[in-house]
Amino acid sequence: MKFKELKAMKEDELKVKESDLRKEIFNLVVQKSLGALENPKRIKAVRKSIARIKTIFNERKQEI
Repeated sequence: MKFKELKAMKEDELKVKESDLRKEIFNLVVQKSLGALENPKRIKAVRKSIARIKTIFNERKQEI
């Protein structure tokens, strides 16, 4: 997801999204280890999305 889309989300939505992305990355890593992963670039994209969400959390934390 793009940073602007994530920034517009509420904190609860971001937590749910982060949880979903963590589950997805787990499944992707399992597929990679089994040799069944079709798009290996997806792992990097999911990791970046998680990092973006963490960045938003830290920005909001510092605003307070």
